[in-house]
Amino acid sequence: MKKLNPPQQQAVNHTEGALLILAGAGSGKTQVVTTRIVHLLKNKRVPAENILAVTFTNKAAREMRERVSNMAGKIADGIVISTFHSLGVRILRRDIKALGFKPNFSIYSSSDQSGVLRQAMRERDIDPKQCDPDTILWRISGAKNRLISPHEFKPASNDHIELATAAVYPRYQELLKGFNAIDFDDIIMLSVKLLQSNAAILTHWQERFRYIMVDEYQDTNASQYLLISLLARKHGNICVVGDDDQSIYGWRGAEVQNILNFGNDYKDCLVIKLEQNYRSTSSILDAANSVIKNNPVRTDKALWTAVGKGREIDLIVADNEEDEAARVVEGMLMEQFKGKLCWSDMAILYRSNAQSRAFEEKLRQERIPYVVIGGQQFYERKEVKDAIAYLRVIDNPGDEASLLRIINFPRRGIGDGTLLHLNQWSMEHEVPLFEALGRVREIEGILEASKKAVLGFHDMMKEVMAGFNLRYGMGAQVNTLFNRLRIDDELHRTLNNSSQAKKRIENIEQVVNSLAAYEEKNPRGTLSAFLEMISLQDEDKPSDDNKEHGLNAVTLMSLHSSKGLEFNHVWLVGMEEELLPHKRSIEEDPTVAEERRLCYVGITRARRHLTISRCHTRRKYGTVEQRVPSRFLEEIPEHLLVDISGNGADSEDTSVDMAADFFARMLGE
Repeated sequence: MKKLNPPQQQAVNHTEGALLILAGAGSGKTQVVTTRIVHLLKNKRVPAENILAVTFTNKAAREMRERVSNMAGKIADGIVISTFHSLGVRILRRDIKALGFKPNFSIYSSSDQSGVLRQAMRERDIDPKQCDPDTILWRISGAKNRLISPHEFKPASNDHIELATAAVYPRYQELLKGFNAIDFDDIIMLSVKLLQSNAAILTHWQERFRYIMVDEYQDTNASQYLLISLLARKHGNICVVGDDDQSIYGWRGAEVQNILNFGNDYKDCLVIKLEQNYRSTSSILDAANSVIKNNPVRTDKALWTAVGKGREIDLIVADNEEDEAARVVEGMLMEQFKGKLCWSDMAILYRSNAQSRAFEEKLRQERIPYVVIGGQQFYERKEVKDAIAYLRVIDNPGDEASLLRIINFPRRGIGDGTLLHLNQWSMEHEVPLFEALGRVREIEGILEASKKAVLGFHDMMKEVMAGFNLRYGMGAQVNTLFNRLRIDDELHRTLNNSSQAKKRIENIEQVVNSLAAYEEKNPRGTLSAFLEMISLQDEDKPSDDNKEHGLNAVTLMSLHSSKGLEFNHVWLVGMEEELLPHKRSIEEDPTVAEERRLCYVGITRARRHLTISRCHTRRKYGTVEQRVPSRFLEEIPEHLLVDISGNGADSEDTSVDMAADFFARMLGE
């Protein structure tokens, strides 16, 4: 407690009733939340099982859990610190039978969802060439986040995508339920449905969680908001932490009004502002405050620091994107010598992922190591999904999307025509697909060779399921299965590039390793629990210090991905109209409030120094276009900016000094 400033201490000590902590960027909110939890455990004697803390990423939940455990010791055992979706799964595993599902339901990934949706579209005679399936899934996801059920969904217009969504959504849900599966958005929607429809279930969870804390509350959507409101309704001991100035996920359903209206939802709510920043210099914070104050609807607050003024913000005005990349990378080389910074102390932040191309090319030319955040995640790779599909079918034979994924992998002579007959017979006779495989001899229209292949697959999987025993080591049993399937031979046969095949085989080996590691950490763990864990894996943000992973490299990432991270020197690039703010956002919201918040987030990622860049021209579809400086750049006071482009006296002196120092150091080396 002695390490906390007065507002932070007040936030820790206020434990009864509603509390809103408005925590500015870099204001130490995680320290406040974890100390508050330990205060409840140690000083208020609240049992650990009566405390719930919710955040948005597995990484944040893991770090919070570790901090609390280190501070409180064994009395923290039993506390629930989780993501929203992990909380939802906890509720559903216990009580989903009330909604007609079995407790061992599967959680479908985006590719599994796509397969189910395409089946629903076929049944409704909707052509995927006319109506993009991904767009329909996006509309369904938006409906679920607003708690709109299939039968409540009404097309907002006569738009053909809206009409297709209305036709497909009910059948999509029916198919999911038939497979004893839910998708990611169902986790919260069905949890809310359970609590609203069953008073006994609601009471159980309200009594279980008497003290509730929610981090990043500005990022909650309608369904998450209602879930927390239901749980907190009985005891009213709810603390939410967030910053409306950092609400940047409206495009995926987040509603900034949830935090702005919190005081209206809880009449006796205490509001505490954390405005002291421990991360950045006052020059950086003054720029951030000058930008964000122009948003028309926000809570009044201003970040300040005791760190000191620091350097002014450098401004690069480049001719085009290649010139911009060259100047940024040149600046990095100079900073490494002049500021003695590691590559991992530096980051390039941009509004659109497409902007990374020029910077990547220049970094490669200069042989500077870098990482691009936002690449394909491990569990999204095809071969990994194929391997995981086998585990899903072992755990839940009713998971027909996974069953269809593996039935001909490795290839065993079961073609699309056979699958069509199997599916059709399964639906007509109302028989689960796995059972239909075992009865394939009853199905007409399938060749004898194909029937033999189907029966061989069915009998093998039935044998594996029957013999699967948790006591014998799940990793070892799965490894035996994969060896039996000879997946490595299949990959070598289908891929001309042997090195690529080896990489994919290594990825499948990692699935076995992951399962074995899970068993080691969780001796009583089950296959269902392992599959649930990887289903809930979010795209965790990288550490803000790559050196933790032995990687000394420049980080390239979008502004959306940068939230929660910090770097000693940040290059905020492409500060132009139609890039930041983005063209689409300008069209949708003339106030560009969320884009301004995005700019604010980008500025406050910098600890010690910030460089902003923009271009006079950019190429678009091969044509050179003139660019206009961003309105956000105009909102930063001139005295905070130093133009280092070589376009003025000050900038020329600065550039000459930096260049002279740079080359002197190189010669000295």
